Amino acid sequence: MTSPGMTTPDPTPGFRERVLALVARIPEGRVMTYGQLALLAGNPGAARQAGFVLNSLVGGSDLPWQRVINAQGRVSTHKVGFGDMQERLLMAEGVEFRDGRCDLATRQWWPDEDRAAPPAPLL
Repeated sequence: MTSPGMTTPDPTPGFRERVLALVARIPEGRVMTYGQLALLAGNPGAARQAGFVLNSLVGGSDLPWQRVINAQGRVSTHKVGFGDMQERLLMAEGVEFRDGRCDLATRQWWPDEDRAAPPAPLL
């Protein structure tokens, strides 16, 4: 557990930089999930840490942070007060939400060099 004001350490060296580099590459109108970011940044299962990295951008960043959503296709930032803004930013890029979800099958982006990365659906 961390003390107030302390940050969670990167799960692997350079994780933060890899996450931010990936976020910078997400095209307009497309999305990635927190888990996908963690996987592509070299630490599968570190979705929460990827979220912490993005949360550290509060206060201003040119990175398209709004393009990162949860694995259900929903915006996860409502609990920290940015959910409505994130949805509006995504809708302005053409991302549609139905019942609070976007269609990951059509909107999720994978870098060309990682086309083999999407896992097969579990169900």
